[in-house]
Amino acid sequence: MAAIGEVLARHTPRLLALPGVLGVAEGEADGAPCIVVFVASDAQPPPQLPAVIEGYLVVVRRTGAFRPQPLPPR
Repeated sequence: MAAIGEVLARHTPRLLALPGVLGVAEGEADGAPCIVVFVASDAQPPPQLPAVIEGYLVVVRRTGAFRPQPLPPR
């Protein structure tokens, strides 16, 4: 199985293009690496979102909009 970072690099653009998907990240489920797909809290996960990608479980997490945070002063 390919490293999760490689799998994310290959699939992130396609996942982000799905309606309602706000972000994609590496996570952990039951002690194993997984792909976390963040969807808008008021949206249903896209039906074309797979349950597994290249052997990694896909976990859906609902969230609000992502906003950039200012860098702290140095």
